[in-house]
Amino acid sequence: MQGAMFLAVQHDCAPMDGGVGGGPKSEEKREKMKRTLLKDWKNRLSYFLQNSSTPGKPKTNKKNKQQTFIKPSPEEAQLWSEAFDELLASKYGLAAFRAFLKSEFCEENIEFWLACEDFKKTKSPQKLSSKAKKIYTDFIEKEAPKEINIDFQTKTLIAQNIQEATSGCFTTAQKRVYSLMENNSYPRFLESEFYQDLCKKPQITTEPHAT
Repeated sequence: MQGAMFLAVQHDCAPMDGGVGGGPKSEEKREKMKRTLLKDWKNRLSYFLQNSSTPGKPKTNKKNKQQTFIKPSPEEAQLWSEAFDELLASKYGLAAFRAFLKSEFCEENIEFWLACEDFKKTKSPQKLSSKAKKIYTDFIEKEAPKEINIDFQTKTLIAQNIQEATSGCFTTAQKRVYSLMENNSYPRFLESEFYQDLCKKPQITTEPHAT
């Protein structure tokens, strides 16, 4: 089943060579697969958020109100549509977007971006070097377990730069992956049923007064 779902969505996350056959039956099958995938994604997201908000050792002595994930108000959720950075700045929004990318089989994009953000904050030259090599083996090199979709020239440049790692080793690749998410996955996330539900204001029902 996962293989079929992968084929249905892979073309949205990374370019594929060759054309894909069309036709009414193919379109109907694709729509059915999309609905199944959406349902699976919503279930995964719910599970992901519940488990992320209840870690094994919860901290109860510091600011209980600021839990890891707090469901946003409709107004807060609507802010995510104003800019991609607004979505990434929200812990709940980031978790939701990550689960969405997982449903589209391109979670490696946000994982790479987050790894780069952490990498840029690293001060120790020794840690910088070890983190650079890990990012390269995880995301950049050919057939890496979470290989991202960047061009050969950028990969070659990174391979050269990590020999003497600096905080700017992955700047070009991170910008390209950010742009890919902003232009492709982000608009689809905003159109998703889950996001639309978050933006809906609860209807206030008022009982008619007796006359």
